[in-house]
Amino acid sequence: MARPREFDMDEAVSAAMNAFWEKGYEGTSLHDLLDAMEITRGSLYKAFGSKKELFLRALNAYDEIYVSPGEARLKSEDVPGKERISAVFQGARATLEKGENRGCLLCNTAAGAPINDKDIAARVDDQIERLRSGFRKALEDDGAKSNAAKWEADRLTREYVGLRVLSRGKAI
Repeated sequence: MARPREFDMDEAVSAAMNAFWEKGYEGTSLHDLLDAMEITRGSLYKAFGSKKELFLRALNAYDEIYVSPGEARLKSEDVPGKERISAVFQGARATLEKGENRGCLLCNTAAGAPINDKDIAARVDDQIERLRSGFRKALEDDGAKSNAAKWEADRLTREYVGLRVLSRGKAI
């Protein structure tokens, strides 16, 4: 009979997400994860299978907490698109002003070392594309033509990712 799990999976994923956020996927060692999650090596592998699978779950958690709400804000039609875009950038700026200088797990991963794993790259690309899609919708809601909205959404996405990456070193 298998022993029951002695830790909360959501808490463990949250702790892993924070460890990855601090050091990145490649920079986070197994020891870092075990310390952050307060579990044993065997428990990590039994519950998550691998560091990669744990990272994918951490990216999913990050998506639920940060990316999806940002996307929803950008796609919401309750205020003009320009205001929705401004709110996203103001939120990033407010985070930095509070002293939070970890950047964004998604942006850090996208801008970090080349992503050689197709599953991780696909997850990152999907979340970045959803951000871009949110910017585009906000622009189109304000009357921008499709092609112009596409190019401006691309620029805003690069600007947002850059802002979040630069905030890691307080270079802004």
